Amino acid sequence: MPDSPSLPARPRVRLLVSVRDAAEAALARARGADLVDAKDPDRGALGGLPAATVRAIVAASPGGLTSAVAGEPRDAAEAARMLAELRGTGVDYLKIARPAACRGLALPRGAPVIAVLFAEDPIGAGDPAALARAGFRGAMIDTRGKDGRRLTDHPPLPRLAAFLAECRRHGLLSGLAGSLALDDVPALASLGPDYLGFRGGLCGGGDRRGALDPARIAEAARRLAAAAARPAAA
Repeated sequence: MPDSPSLPARPRVRLLVSVRDAAEAALARARGADLVDAKDPDRGALGGLPAATVRAIVAASPGGLTSAVAGEPRDAAEAARMLAELRGTGVDYLKIARPAACRGLALPRGAPVIAVLFAEDPIGAGDPAALARAGFRGAMIDTRGKDGRRLTDHPPLPRLAAFLAECRRHGLLSGLAGSLALDDVPALASLGPDYLGFRGGLCGGGDRRGALDPARIAEAARRLAAAAARPAAA
């Protein structure tokens, strides 16, 4: 009797690691980060770094994807200014919070823009479609508060799964982040985001303002690879 065909593997969820400087970028890439994300952890959930620092991070990440946080704007004019400040840095993606006040924002040419939505706010079923119409390339859910609660303490998994499904339906890249721990990988990877984003969970003592731990980065990459190797449900 011939062997039964093996079930297909899940699509691989990629590892996003937020870094504050070129040295952290090089470390993250060496230990398995798929996307190095320039962010200032001392300035809240979406603290932007100076353009010169972002350029150095890009230079320290050859052969890998990069993104940079532009910030949390109060209105469309401030959002446009924040995005403009990072043009020419060489990043593959820009990320910006998209509050209701930024409706009507004209996205700049150049690096595609990822909208960041906060888990503490209501996330509507139609948000991915609206973001796609506005020209965003992707959407990510993160946590605004960095008070010890994780993404999994906010929207239930079925709601996150529905959000990710709508992103796929509208051709958006998708990501989940928000004080994630290594133990969150199996459940969140099974929902099928394009990226899982980490900072504090990969730092010594879980302090997002501390130094990245190379062993934790490598373990996150290993767990994501293991999640992809598990057969998809029949």
